[in-house]
Amino acid sequence: MNKKQICITLGIMCFILTFAICIQIRTINTANSTASQTLTDNGLRDEVLKWKEKYDNAYEELKKSEKTLEEVRQKATKNDDSSSKKEEELKINNTLLGLTNVKGSGIIIKLQDANENDSLATSDNISKKLIHNGDLLAVVNELKNAGAEAIEINNQRITNTSSITCEGNVTKINGEKIGSPFEIKAIGSQGLLYGQLTRPGSYLSLMSDDGIIVEVSKSDDISIEKYKGVVNFEYIKAIK
Repeated sequence: MNKKQICITLGIMCFILTFAICIQIRTINTANSTASQTLTDNGLRDEVLKWKEKYDNAYEELKKSEKTLEEVRQKATKNDDSSSKKEEELKINNTLLGLTNVKGSGIIIKLQDANENDSLATSDNISKKLIHNGDLLAVVNELKNAGAEAIEINNQRITNTSSITCEGNVTKINGEKIGSPFEIKAIGSQGLLYGQLTRPGSYLSLMSDDGIIVEVSKSDDISIEKYKGVVNFEYIKAIK
């Protein structure tokens, strides 16, 4: 066999070997791809089963919660004497705490700083021409002493925990900024409230003497909104 025949034979053998190797590699890749896809499908199936189990558990908890809620509703809607009394006590307590809107007869007080061109105003008494937080506190105390059951200043409900403070030139009630003119609403006995606040020597009369503009009127239809803040008791505890 000459050299030319040997080269042709070797070429044919190399081609056959290369072709066989390519087929083997493709077969291996196909097998790996199929195995990988199978593993992926199995993983997704396991994940779906896990989420279905979580959903079933959550649905069962929801049904239990709905059942409990319905039992509470049924108890709450029972028309017995004890629940009616408790509901009435709750309403009274919320009213006393200022947590409900109320209306009734009483008086309305309007206060405004003295006019700037007041001839009596001087550098010595100019402070008396302005309404301060202490003035509002004094008026509120006189209203309480006269039996006022609900008090409001510029839409701010006055409760047992309300604060009337001064920060610089700013007056705050319940942490909210308010300013002159002030409108004070009080629900209670018209005769007692009006008589107490307009009598000679009352705090309002002293403010009027200093130039503060004071108006007091009776009203049979006063509406006072509830306290919009949160009532927190830090030190007192109920006795069971």
